[in-house]
Amino acid sequence: MTKYLHSMIRVTDPDATVDFFKLIGLEEVRRFDVEAGRFTLIFLAAPGQEGVAEVELTYNWPAEDGSEPEQYEGGRNFGHLAYRVDDIYETCRRLMDAGVTINRPPRDGHMAFVRSPDGISVELLQDGNLPAQEPWASMENTGSW
Repeated sequence: MTKYLHSMIRVTDPDATVDFFKLIGLEEVRRFDVEAGRFTLIFLAAPGQEGVAEVELTYNWPAEDGSEPEQYEGGRNFGHLAYRVDDIYETCRRLMDAGVTINRPPRDGHMAFVRSPDGISVELLQDGNLPAQEPWASMENTGSW
C-alpha cells in the first residue's frame, strides 16, 4: 500500500512561514533541529490531519562562514512529494524496469528519491525498516534529488 505523507517547501524565515500557515488553519505538529546537517524541519497539518496530509517546512541554516543564506528561485523552494511504500526495493525495481532513474537509491533500506517526468522530486520511504540489500546498498546517487 502507498500512503501520501507530505509535501516539502524550503523557507527563508521559518517563524513568518509558520505564522502564515496558522492564519490558514494549520498547526505545527513537530519540529526537528538537525545540527549536523544545519537545517530545521517543521511539520504542519490541519487539525485531524497529522500524519495524513502534512506540509514540511525546511529551513537551511545560514552558512557558518557568514556568507549569504540560500535564496530559492524558479521553484527551488518546492522540495518534494513523499510517499510511504510497503517494499522500497520492489517499488524501486518496478520504477527502474520502467526506465525511471533512481536518483538516490535506497542504500539504507529506508529512503529513496526519484523524479517525475516533469522533474518533480519524489521521496519514497519504507514502512518500517528493511536490511540493506544489493544492488541498492552500493548504488551511487545520480543527478540531483
